[in-house]
Amino acid sequence: MTKPRGKAGFYMTDKKNVLDFDMEQLKSVISDLGEPAYRAKQVWEWVYNGAGCFDEMTNLPRTFRDLLNSRLCIGSMRIAEKLVSDKNETIKYLFALPDGKAVESVLMKYRYGNSACLSTQIGCRMGCRFCASAKLGIDRNLTAGEMMAQFIAMQKDCGERISRVVLMGIGEPFDNYDEVVRFIRRLNQKDTFGISYRRMTVSTCGLVPEIKRFISENIPVNLSISLHAPNDEIRRRIMPAAARYSFDKILSACHIYIHKTGRRVTFEYILISGVNDRDEHAAELAERISGLLCHVNLIALNPVEGSDYMRSDRERTEAFKNILEKYHIPVTVRRELGDDISASCGQLRKNSIESDWMVD
Repeated sequence: MTKPRGKAGFYMTDKKNVLDFDMEQLKSVISDLGEPAYRAKQVWEWVYNGAGCFDEMTNLPRTFRDLLNSRLCIGSMRIAEKLVSDKNETIKYLFALPDGKAVESVLMKYRYGNSACLSTQIGCRMGCRFCASAKLGIDRNLTAGEMMAQFIAMQKDCGERISRVVLMGIGEPFDNYDEVVRFIRRLNQKDTFGISYRRMTVSTCGLVPEIKRFISENIPVNLSISLHAPNDEIRRRIMPAAARYSFDKILSACHIYIHKTGRRVTFEYILISGVNDRDEHAAELAERISGLLCHVNLIALNPVEGSDYMRSDRERTEAFKNILEKYHIPVTVRRELGDDISASCGQLRKNSIESDWMVD
């Protein structure tokens, strides 16, 4: 009997993804299969060392591997497309999912190590006017296992350790709160990849209730706020989701975060010519965040199909930066990575496989 196919030739499956289990859940599943609990640790080690299928687990009995194949799957990400920047060591991956959907993720290589920018949703509901992902709308959330699969696939493909993770790809992480927290906690575990919380960053448009909830999790990751404006009027014009939470409410949540964690907040600020990049905008921003333990990251607007927004030129960017510095606001201009392969900030957008690429 032929199995039903999803888009792009994928076979649909209702098997549970091992990457979605924590250790206790996996032990329970293994026990339900009539096997001793210690088998769970063996499976776990194989999975987090990049095994793509149960047949690779050669220290497990064949009968057990057959049983695993009949009941479970390893939700590995398939690389449908891989683009390498000519300008720098940046790689964009298009990862295919079994339902025919897809997400894009980016690997950035720095002198201090490799950093992965991962997606948390298929699409995004935030609607930011300058972002390619917003044009997709929202399809669905990714599971913690699907986020982990992106990380595993990238590390396996590059053959090097990835030491930093940024949840700043497609999607709003706090719009998928529970799965994002599960992923972060598991990525930190010593029996997975042991990545320090301080080497993880969560970027949010400013969902205030979720920011406050996240503070209570006691997970000391870096918090990055996509601010992009010095006031509510401009922010709501370019970021429709900003209508839900005012500038003041976001700053109040940041104050709580800083007080509870002792860590600074990063404000991401995309400079859009004639919209938010004037001298008066810089001065207003500086006055609003003065005295806050923070850092401003100025970002060049990247071209997005269908948008009339233009990036600020180098002189305007430098002038904006100088004004913030006069107010003693720590500020940097983000280095441009991967813009030639549409892998820079705001350029990720695919959520489905559009070619006839298939998985056998």
